[in-house]
Amino acid sequence: MSTASHTSSGTAGHGSPDHVDVRGPRFAAWVTTAVLVVVLLVAALAPGAAAVLIALQAIVFAIGAAYGPRKHPYGRIFATLVAPRLGPTTETEPVAPLRFAQLLGLAFSVASLLGFVLGSTIVGAVFAGFALFAAFLNAAFGICLGCQIYPLVARIRRADSPAA
Repeated sequence: MSTASHTSSGTAGHGSPDHVDVRGPRFAAWVTTAVLVVVLLVAALAPGAAAVLIALQAIVFAIGAAYGPRKHPYGRIFATLVAPRLGPTTETEPVAPLRFAQLLGLAFSVASLLGFVLGSTIVGAVFAGFALFAAFLNAAFGICLGCQIYPLVARIRRADSPAA
């Protein structure tokens, strides 16, 4: 889902407004992976702590879905601390599919949170596991599941909209 680009900036905040450096979302996916691993590790022993962690991750997903990768908390960390130490951006990806992927992460994390809060650690862990799977695929292999689903959803939305 990435496109080659020859922008000179390594930060997520520069270049085309509708594209970002692919390394930013992958960095965010690594951080998300770490958070979700901790959620699953503490879920059995401390479901309350798992609920707090998944609630915080849900907030991060919500920010990413609402405002995009440039405003995403992990994206800001990437742009401030990581990108300046990297070479120039050589590959970018569109923002819209990334926002949709964050929306899917939000849905999984909210379902996970509900599971933990309502006393079903299994449900909480399963939905945290779904989010972990998607985050790890993006982090390790550059496969963004939400980005892969986005074109289908965009087509369905266009088909449902009234003709002009």
